[in-house]
Amino acid sequence: MLAVFAAIVVVAAAQAQPFPSKPVRLVVPLPPGGATDVMARLLAQQLEAAWRQPVVLEHKPGGGTVIGAQAVAAAAPDGHAIGIVISAFTINPTLRKDLPYDTLKDFAPVTQIGNSVMALVGVPGAPDDLRALVAEAKKKPGEIAYASLGVGTGTHLAGELLKMRAGIDLLHVPYAGSAPAYKDLLGGRVPLAFVLLQSALPHVKAGRLKVLGVTTAMRSTAHPEFPALAEALPGFGVDSMFGLVAPGATPRAVVAKIGADAAAALRDPALKAKFAELGMEPVGSSPEEFGAFLRAEIEKWAPVVRASGARVE
Repeated sequence: MLAVFAAIVVVAAAQAQPFPSKPVRLVVPLPPGGATDVMARLLAQQLEAAWRQPVVLEHKPGGGTVIGAQAVAAAAPDGHAIGIVISAFTINPTLRKDLPYDTLKDFAPVTQIGNSVMALVGVPGAPDDLRALVAEAKKKPGEIAYASLGVGTGTHLAGELLKMRAGIDLLHVPYAGSAPAYKDLLGGRVPLAFVLLQSALPHVKAGRLKVLGVTTAMRSTAHPEFPALAEALPGFGVDSMFGLVAPGATPRAVVAKIGADAAAALRDPALKAKFAELGMEPVGSSPEEFGAFLRAEIEKWAPVVRASGARVE
């Protein structure tokens, strides 16, 4: 009873004062230095200007983003602790046996910040497009390999979803990140890989790789020259998502304000240009839209994770 009473007091206090009334912690579930970190810093700068309060990044990597998400779930529900989530947030409920939080109950969706475009790329001798790959894979079940950036990542499950939807069998070869994956891909030891499009572009321009298609449901607005895999496989679609969440009991008015201010920041032309340099496309959805998106993604990935046999204890 004391814990319940304390939670009520915290929420009541949050509702009694304007937001923000002090610095805001922005939890990033990945190490500093990567594209997610840069994106979070760009967003934090915009929010600082709007709120006239510091927005301090707090990096909590590890556990496939679980450690960072747990820190947000356990924070005071007053809006002064919010967190970045990525696609792993919607994969982990099925992939990981004992999550320390309930993904749908312990978080308040704020907004979908944006997407990074993933792509299926291949070496020069690989099939030129998805239709050719499917035809070859049906002749050689289980013989054609694709690299991913690790078991249970979006790049892994994009391949598993492709296998399910196309009715083919590909050999999954997981790597611990992009550097070793590219080393073997460019070295010809694996012919295909699911990677972030932006990271592949220098190799594509140099002729070392080719793009069979992007994983988004439609072509990338930044790079419309590359087909969407869905053009050859209707209904296929994988987004590399970045979003913003708050602790589950955060007052709706506070969530709405954070979401509206973040969405406004994402409409800023300068921010959009910087996101484009990172290979990210801004979204800026409402809390309700982002909540519906998260539920749909969890439902989409559950059967794919189970079919893949991937499991993290």
